[in-house]
Amino acid sequence: MPGPIAQHRGNLLLATDFPMADNRWVETHREIREGGFVTRNYGLGLACWFGMATCLFAGEFRDLFDGHSLAGWVVEGRKTRLVDGKPEPIWRVENGCIVAIGGYGFLRYDRQQFSDFVLRVEYRFAPPQGRRHGNSGIGIRTPVYDPRQSLRTRPSYAAFEVQLLDDAGRKPSKGGTGSLYRYVAPTTNPAKPAPAWNEIEIECVGPRIRVRLNGEKILDVDQRTIESTTARLDGTRQPRGTPSPKDKPLRGYISLQSHTGRVEFRKVQIREMKRGATD
Repeated sequence: MPGPIAQHRGNLLLATDFPMADNRWVETHREIREGGFVTRNYGLGLACWFGMATCLFAGEFRDLFDGHSLAGWVVEGRKTRLVDGKPEPIWRVENGCIVAIGGYGFLRYDRQQFSDFVLRVEYRFAPPQGRRHGNSGIGIRTPVYDPRQSLRTRPSYAAFEVQLLDDAGRKPSKGGTGSLYRYVAPTTNPAKPAPAWNEIEIECVGPRIRVRLNGEKILDVDQRTIESTTARLDGTRQPRGTPSPKDKPLRGYISLQSHTGRVEFRKVQIREMKRGATD
């Protein structure tokens, strides 16, 4: 069988005539051997191959968090909590980081919805107090969260949530760090314990979702292949009217979750991938 036909077009690497359907990031310098690519570490581009009718043009990473304010972000759900008897905002900026201090809710980037992208987030938890470890998450392609319809509009039901926990050393699970919460467990758990910084990358291209944690690929799934479930992790039933995994949206907002413990985010960056027709 002949190998793929490849050509460079600026920041785009196009390859066709391959028998399987896939998209993934590759280095733009490459060798072509029989049946496939061998990639080298010379500059980043996006491979778009395997018989697709369109290609994805890779943009540059840009910051969603400006480092000193919550401009562009909207707090959803609980906004304050009592600390030493005084109300304090759950979401704020301290020392160049977005900080959440616990209390269920979300911080949603409100300026734009996203379809195909790579999201890069650096986060860390405060050391646990007693048995309460940090619990957070990242909503991808989510709708607006409405506390009055909490279960139906929270990311883990209406879209997908990539779970973040202070669970270093624990076995991977459908409720652990890097999981598509309640649906798909990661293959491994390379999370660092609090208060170390972790870096997570979430790539969404069409129905394909990939997750890397601290440089290690831990999840790669097509949402159309995920089994639907009516059960929540606590054994109760999923609310009616929420979509099955295959029907979850391919476009929506990005959000950060506050749940328990203190969590900090010092980098929230996104690289969009624009679809364009091929010749």
